Amino acid sequence: MKENEANVNDKRRSRMLLAGDIGGTKTLLGLFDCASPRPEPIATDSFPTLEYDDLSAMIAAFLQQHESRRESISAACFGVAGPVIGDTAELTNVPWRVDARRVAEAFRLKRTALLNDLQAMAYAVPLLRPSEIHVLQTGAPKPGGNIAVIAAGTGLGQALLHNVNGRFLPSPTEAGHADFCARTEREIVLLRELTARFGRVEVERVVSGRGLSNIHRVVHDGTCAAGIDPDDLESPAAISTAALERRCAECVEAFDIFIEAYGAEAGNLALRAMATAGVFLGGGIAPKILDALGGGAFMRAFRAKTPLEPLLEAVPVNVILNAEAGLLGAAVFAAAQ
Repeated sequence: MKENEANVNDKRRSRMLLAGDIGGTKTLLGLFDCASPRPEPIATDSFPTLEYDDLSAMIAAFLQQHESRRESISAACFGVAGPVIGDTAELTNVPWRVDARRVAEAFRLKRTALLNDLQAMAYAVPLLRPSEIHVLQTGAPKPGGNIAVIAAGTGLGQALLHNVNGRFLPSPTEAGHADFCARTEREIVLLRELTARFGRVEVERVVSGRGLSNIHRVVHDGTCAAGIDPDDLESPAAISTAALERRCAECVEAFDIFIEAYGAEAGNLALRAMATAGVFLGGGIAPKILDALGGGAFMRAFRAKTPLEPLLEAVPVNVILNAEAGLLGAAVFAAAQ
């Protein structure tokens, strides 16, 4: 009996996975047991991304803490915040170039893959448990419909899950870098100001943590009543808190613009993807502002797409509460390899 148990344990150790979710602010690395269909986490750690010269240095630090499991890793996958071309990626908000082949060679990994970070998150979506999502709109999901994922954090990511004969196939986009489309008079003013500053205004300049800081600069004529410096890296969270506590009228306005722009962009993505099976909001911001997202303005902007309001009223809209969904998705992909 003990011999059989030992064989099972050896087999499980030989199927261990290394996964990573590399973001502009922080990176998650984890070891997973190759359970099917949802790999089970064994060990995960968080790292400040910019404190490391490259991904290899971070992986080395992680594996040093878990040296006993290093030799049993059979595959690895890393979700990266940037476009993946072949086996390499230039990260958008981090001065890193990630090469999957070099990582594989450095750590003697048999199989190593790179995914766009939102594509990695998309792999986790079909496996999320009810406790890991918060419903903003129940809708009426269509069994053969597609799913869309949008996530505002340091930047803005978007991905699609195409429904092909009942199987969801995630695909990446760089839609966060598409042009921002102003819908209201105050968004037109915002667009003019940001165009003067940046030359071109991509959606990420508005719908992201940095985007909220950009909006803050535009709506404040003078000193912020809450004492917030928009150039501070912690300013997005501070602006949100000041707005929710109503300590600064301009912070409230900035936050309102952000919420509506986020809802409008999520609705745009739902139309582009024909996401009749659902839209999922990921990233670090949405779970922290659930009350604001459920307050009405977000969903009104989401649905305000004449003449297709009825279609969007039927789209389920959910917030992903699992902060490690991107890491889980990378492990799901690694397991499939």
